[in-house]
Amino acid sequence: MAGRRKKIWITRAQPAAGATAERVRAMGHEALVAPLLAVHVLDEVEIELDGVCALAFTSANGVRAFAERSGARTLKVFAVGAATAQAARQAGFRSVLSTDGDVAALAQGIAARRGELKGAVLHAGAAELAGDLTGALAGHGVESRRLVLYETRPVKLSEADLKPLLRADAVLLHSPRATRALAPLLRAQPAPQLRALGLSKAVLQPLARIKLAAKLAPPYPLEAALLQLIDKEP
Repeated sequence: MAGRRKKIWITRAQPAAGATAERVRAMGHEALVAPLLAVHVLDEVEIELDGVCALAFTSANGVRAFAERSGARTLKVFAVGAATAQAARQAGFRSVLSTDGDVAALAQGIAARRGELKGAVLHAGAAELAGDLTGALAGHGVESRRLVLYETRPVKLSEADLKPLLRADAVLLHSPRATRALAPLLRAQPAPQLRALGLSKAVLQPLARIKLAAKLAPPYPLEAALLQLIDKEP
């Protein structure tokens, strides 16, 4: 580990927060797990797979929500990154391809295989998405549908819980929604010594007007690259 042991606030929803915490601890740092979001799987959602030739997932939560409601495992899966691909394999999907990038990279990866697709690509995910995959696929001439299976809702932290978190060395932010939940907390209780480490510049945007020690994003929207920022010198 480079430098001193740091306290890192992990804001993403469970169960992904636990996996991130393990990686942070493996780096020699202290993980403060306090999600700002919680995943709520929507009730009474019907999964219609007629005419669907492949599935697209932009989060591990999407994989888990789909797997809970459908036993279909033979369809080809396109995953946005390694963590999502791993979740798909663990759920029992046998043909899983990962683009290790963002939504645009995923759309390009799917489009590159459009000749293999004999039907629509079903994007199963959250009510609020970080990117428009179906729109991007349409731009590539690929038929797709969107299926909303879950939503993330803000988690209210008590003042007692929040106080030690705001004294952390850095806060990890994986989505714009989490950052939007954090922003009003920082306006009410400023933490100018805190470093905000976001998965992308877009993730950090809601903090544009808030004074912090640093606001850093990795060159690629991958958690491995995000975690490398923890030891980056100011």
